[in-house]
Amino acid sequence: MTPADPDRVIAAACAWLGTPYHDQASLKGVGCDCLGLARGVWREVVGPEPFPIPPYSRHWGETGPREVLAEGARRMMIEVPLVKAGPGALVLFRMTPRAIAKHVGILTGPDSFLHAYERLGVIEEPLTNAWRRRIAFAFLFPQR
Repeated sequence: MTPADPDRVIAAACAWLGTPYHDQASLKGVGCDCLGLARGVWREVVGPEPFPIPPYSRHWGETGPREVLAEGARRMMIEVPLVKAGPGALVLFRMTPRAIAKHVGILTGPDSFLHAYERLGVIEEPLTNAWRRRIAFAFLFPQR
């Protein structure tokens, strides 16, 4: 698989800025959660979603034997080492220690990322050390 142009990924993601937060939704300007944002960027950059997303829990502290979100991303994206994740990469965050990765963001620069956050909607913010240390996986969108 060839990676998509990072500038195209970032432009697609930035078009979602200001979209209100809505759990398990994925409609630009109407509502989305963090996964819905990634799904919307996928549709614009890559094309139709390859499989339906089953309902999922909002609980960030969820634990378990499987990294379901990462497993799904591996089926359709290009996994990269965390040190190779640059602008345009999709990153999965482990929000609490020992929990599975449940939050998604898209890197927009070396020190910034875009994500959908409850009560705030889609925002861009600094990739602080507090956020950086929570990154568990990184993926690149494939080229169409």
